[in-house]
Amino acid sequence: MHEDGNGDGRGSTPGVPPGGAPRVSPDDAPEVSPGGAPEVPPGGADREFLSLERELTVLLRRARANQGETAREVHPDLEPAAYGLLVRLEELGRQRATELAAYIGVGKATMSRQLRALEQLGLVTREPDPADGRAWLVALTEEGRTRVGRVREARRARYVSQLAHWDRGAVAELARLLHELNQGMAK
Repeated sequence: MHEDGNGDGRGSTPGVPPGGAPRVSPDDAPEVSPGGAPEVPPGGADREFLSLERELTVLLRRARANQGETAREVHPDLEPAAYGLLVRLEELGRQRATELAAYIGVGKATMSRQLRALEQLGLVTREPDPADGRAWLVALTEEGRTRVGRVREARRARYVSQLAHWDRGAVAELARLLHELNQGMAK
């Protein structure tokens, strides 16, 4: 925070007269009204949520840019959106197509198309579900497991390198918060 000379510790914003509307900045602490409640900036959103929206936008933009590269590391012809599907199969093993569609958040037609493409690439196989003859179970092939495992290990190594200066507890807390966010958005 910047001391503006008035002794209250609140930062001054260049170009905004005293009593004027505060500018939303991620580096500024929330303004507090005389009653002690955080002031709501123009547009009705408070600063924490504006900051969250901005940071998620950057994160998602970077994730989308990396998604294609990651998919190509698994297989040159793999669609970027299919990588998460392969990771899910690696982590949980055989799954019904309907379960995969619900997890990824796509419809049955989209899931069927993705699974056909993955089968053609030799990354997954489908077999009848012994518990329900009308359903199919999807599983990674040995080739799919090898390729996905290699790419995931390389990604983990990049995260370790990029976040080497972070405390392990902070990394665990970030993972916990992201998990909580994902769970909340799935509802």
